[in-house]
Order: sequence, then C-alpha cells, then structure tokens
Amino acid sequence: MPTPESPLFLSKKPTVPPTFDGVDYEDTPRLKQAQDAIIREQWVRSMMARLVREELGKCYFREGVNHLEKCGVLRERYFELLKESKIRGYLFQQQNYVPKED
Repeated sequence: MPTPESPLFLSKKPTVPPTFDGVDYEDTPRLKQAQDAIIREQWVRSMMARLVREELGKCYFREGVNHLEKCGVLRERYFELLKESKIRGYLFQQQNYVPKED
C-alpha cells in the first residue's frame, strides 16, 4: 500500500504540463510554472539515466568477462536514455515556440 503524499509535496508539484502550449507569456506565474515543469522533467530524465548507469556499472563488475551477454538490456536502455539526459533548459523552447498542428 503506497503512503499518501504529504500536502507540502503536493503543493510543490507542478500543475502544468512541461510545455509552453497554451501559456500566455504575459501571465508571469503561469510562465514560471511552465519553465519549472520543463526543468523538472529534464532533471528526472537525467536522474533516470544516472540510475541505469549505476546499475550497468554494477552489472559489469558482477558479470566480469560475460558482461556483453548479461548486461545487454541495461546497455541498450542506457543508450536510449542518454539521448535525452542532457539538461538543456527552457529558453530554446520558449523563444522558438512553434504551435502544434491539430
């Protein structure tokens, strides 16, 4: 049974999606929330890559010469996460906003 999230945690949790879709740039609090959500998502991706990298290192150490066979799944997962793990910030997305075609 999961423990309930505390009210303090829920108050800090972003309420907007990590994108600038539908954000009015004149509404400063809403713009800051969108920026924070984008940065938060980038940090989550970066930390996921870090956790997989640590598990991959443990697997390499544990398996020794058989690491190519035994750690292949972790290696492929790490390479997929590595493409998105860099924290780029929000300025490019904010300044070069292109609305999605519906």
